[in-house]
Amino acid sequence: MRKIYTNGRVYTFDPCKPYVQAVVIENGRFIDMGTNEEMQLQWGSTANEMVDLHGKTVTPGLTDSHLHLSMIANKFLILDLTGITSKREMLEKIRVKASTLKPGEWLLGTGWDENLFTDGMIPTITELDYAAPHCPLFLTRICSHAHLVNTKALEVSQYHPSITIPEGGSIVLDEVTKTPTGVVLESASELIKRYIPERSYDELKNAMREAIQYTMEKGLTSVHTNDPLYLGGLDQTYKIYDELLNQEKLGLRCNLLINHEFLEDLKKNGMYAGYGNDTLQIGAVKIFADGAFGRRTALLSEPYSDAPGEYGEAMYDQDALYEIVRSARDLSMPIAVHTIGDKAVENVLDVLDKLPAASHRDRIIHVQVLQEELINRLANPNIIADIQPRFIVGDFPWVQERLGEKRIGLSYAWKTLMEAGVICAGGSDSPVEPVEPLLGIHAAVTRRAPGQNHAGWNEWEKLSMYDAFKLFTELGAYPTNEETVKGTISRGKLADMTVYSKNPFEMEDPDELLKTDIDMTIIGGEIKYHRCIS
Repeated sequence: MRKIYTNGRVYTFDPCKPYVQAVVIENGRFIDMGTNEEMQLQWGSTANEMVDLHGKTVTPGLTDSHLHLSMIANKFLILDLTGITSKREMLEKIRVKASTLKPGEWLLGTGWDENLFTDGMIPTITELDYAAPHCPLFLTRICSHAHLVNTKALEVSQYHPSITIPEGGSIVLDEVTKTPTGVVLESASELIKRYIPERSYDELKNAMREAIQYTMEKGLTSVHTNDPLYLGGLDQTYKIYDELLNQEKLGLRCNLLINHEFLEDLKKNGMYAGYGNDTLQIGAVKIFADGAFGRRTALLSEPYSDAPGEYGEAMYDQDALYEIVRSARDLSMPIAVHTIGDKAVENVLDVLDKLPAASHRDRIIHVQVLQEELINRLANPNIIADIQPRFIVGDFPWVQERLGEKRIGLSYAWKTLMEAGVICAGGSDSPVEPVEPLLGIHAAVTRRAPGQNHAGWNEWEKLSMYDAFKLFTELGAYPTNEETVKGTISRGKLADMTVYSKNPFEMEDPDELLKTDIDMTIIGGEIKYHRCIS
C-alpha cells in the first residue's frame, strides 16, 4: 500500500531535508519526500491513494515523554475536579456527586488544586463530612502526591491513632486536637486505597480506549505512560494495551514505564526494555525519589525558603534506592526516576555512578531545581532529562516563595539544560497538567499561562518555537532509543505526523498557538484522527 500526502507545509526536523511539500509512505514508513512535482513524477503512477493536505502545516508526530494514560482514563470514571477555582465550588461538586451514591459507596475524585482557590484553603475534614456524610471519600490532588479523605473513609479503612504509616507518607494531624485533618500524603494513601473496590476489567479497558482516542485528538502519536499501579499490575496492564493497540489497532504508540514493585513480574514474563513492537513496548523501571512542591515533599539540598528547617522527603534512603536500581540493572533495565528537588537529582545520579549503564537510556523525570554541578552531570548521552514545560503554568508564582530568589533562577531551566548538551524530552505528566502538547509548547515558548501578558517567568529560559516543538517530536524518541525509528520525517522512519490548522513557525504572537487546532493525527501513514470542520 503506497500513499502520498501532497500540498503540505511539512517541517521534517531532518537537517538533510528540513522542509518539503509531499511525503510518500509505504507499509507504514516514509520512503520519500520532496516537492509536489517531484513526488508526483516519481511515485504518482504507482500510488494507491493521494491525500491533499490543502496547505496545512505538518510536523513529525507529537510525543509525550511522560504521562499517565490510566489516570486520564480514570477521569472518565470519577469526579473530575480539575480547574476548580474555589473551595466552595469543590464542596458543591462533592455534595452533588454524593447525592447520586448509595450509603457506603465510594466517592472518588481527582484534580483538585488549592493554589487555584480564591476563597480559602483546602477543605477541612468537617467540611468534607458535611458534603458527603454517607459515603467514604477519596480525592486525589492534581499532583497525585496528596489526597483528601473524610471521616467515613478513615472508618472504613480502620484508621486509629497508633496505626503504622508506610515509609515516606503521613496522615496530617491538627496541631491542637491531634486528629486527622483529612489530608493524606504520599505512601500513606495506601492505607486508604486498599479498601477501595477495584474496577472491573471491562470498565478499565473501556476507559482506556476513551483515553487513547482523546490523546490522539490532541495530536499525539506516541506516549510514554506509567500505569501498572492503576491498572491492576503488570500482567493486566500489558493485556489491556495489547488488546487495544495490537488487536483493535487504535493507533497510538505506547511505551510502558513499569513501577519497580513489578520487577519480579518483568523477570517472570521475560520482558525487557524494548520488548514488544513499534506500537507497544516495555520501557524503563519507574521509581519515585521524592515528592512535590505543593506539600513541600520535593527533596532539596537547602531548606524551603518559606519553611526553614524543612528539606522535603526522600522516598527511600540511599541504600534502599541503590538496591532498587541495582535490582533493575540485574534485569538490564533502565530506570525512570521522579526527581523534582535538586537533592533528589543528586541522590539518583550518585546511585547511577555506582552501577553500569543499561543498553537503554535512564530518565531523570521533572528535574525542576538544579545546580550547575548537576547540569554538568546530566549532560551524559546515557541520561534523559524528562521535562514538563507546562509546570511553569501550574507552579508560578507561588513556587517562588517556596524556593526563594536565589534558587528560583536555576529552576525550570529548560533552555539552560538544552544549551549545556543535556538530552531533554518534553511531556505533560498528564493529568497533573493538560495532555494537550500545544499547551506545553506554548509554556516553553512564553513561560506564562494563557491569558497572561507579562514577559514570562525566568524569561531568559524561553525556547524558540522550533526548539519547543523539537522537545515533543525529534527528542521524544531518545528516551526509548528510537531516534533511528521515529521523531523526524525521514526515509525509513515510521510515518507518524501531526497536522495543524495554523503554522506555528510563522506566528508573530505565540499566543496564536492557543487558537490552533489539530486537524489530523497520522500514525503509520493512517489517519487516526481527522477534525470535523463545519
